[in-house]
Amino acid sequence: MQQPAHGGNLAWAAALAGCPPSAILDFSASISPLGPPKSAIAAIESQLSHLKNYPDPDYRELRLALSHFHQLPPEWILPGNGSAELLSLAGRELAQLAATALITPAFGDYYRALAAYHAEVLEFPLSLVMTDLSWIFDKGQRTKDGLLLNNPHNPSGILFSREAILPYLKEFALVVVDEAFMDFLPPEEEQSLIQVVQEYPNLVILRSLTKFYSLPGLRLGYAIAHPECLRRWQLWRNPWPVNTLAAAAAVAVLQDKEFQEQTWAWLPPTRDQLFGGLASIPGLQPLQSAANFLLVESQQSSSQLQQKLLKHHQIFIRDCLSFPELGDRYFRVAVRSWSDNQRLLEALSLVISH
Repeated sequence: MQQPAHGGNLAWAAALAGCPPSAILDFSASISPLGPPKSAIAAIESQLSHLKNYPDPDYRELRLALSHFHQLPPEWILPGNGSAELLSLAGRELAQLAATALITPAFGDYYRALAAYHAEVLEFPLSLVMTDLSWIFDKGQRTKDGLLLNNPHNPSGILFSREAILPYLKEFALVVVDEAFMDFLPPEEEQSLIQVVQEYPNLVILRSLTKFYSLPGLRLGYAIAHPECLRRWQLWRNPWPVNTLAAAAAVAVLQDKEFQEQTWAWLPPTRDQLFGGLASIPGLQPLQSAANFLLVESQQSSSQLQQKLLKHHQIFIRDCLSFPELGDRYFRVAVRSWSDNQRLLEALSLVISH
């Protein structure tokens, strides 16, 4: 079975570990361990009798819920079959420009979405210890180019300030910002560009509802952009991209303030626990992160660590072989529960010491 380019491939991990997928402790996918919320499960159950009907093609209830949540008109919001579907639409949009700038290391799906439409890609390396964007791009003509970046950055977890990104909205023809992990930051700390989207017709923001609410199996994300752009995207895609159960769950979790507050309270101390434990293991150096994952530099081969952890401890970490700039020197781990994190730290200590 081919080694996965993404995290969360439990079938591959279980085959290597020689156990059922349910026995794998998965640190490879950056999904909150606190969910799915009870509100989502209740909403899904309430809609089971409606599976005989097609979803509303305009997703009016879902768009209205997102509209209230972000204080934006509904026509500025487009739900999708995970942010991956919307990324493909963004790739088609970006491919119409002269080139698209990527900050590397970059999420592998960006290359897929851009390559699907034969987009020209310009790569600009990011220092993993700096959050300043001003020095990354060389000077030159950018008004015919696009920019695709994520914030917080994946795989490093670096959080760029809103002020660091704003100047590029005036320099690039189109700026697509993937904010898949932004909701892990409480409102007073997040650096989303949603509050300025109505001021910039060349800005597209992609969001995910599956990582924060532990619903990756439902596939649900949304784009926020000028209505003219979103109407064009609607013409490019298949009808009914969001299923009835996913739409109902989304409406419910957006109103689940208790779960949101619980997540914001859980993440910082648990991430600190995992960071401190990793830093105490000889040969490992984790990077500070604003997201629910940590990128770790390793003096040992990360792919070998991954295989040993699977075979001897049924623990799955994310290697970084799909990020050419990182290669076999880094791995990434999700922040899970306190006890799960401790199990990982103990297993890593054993594997590295031997």
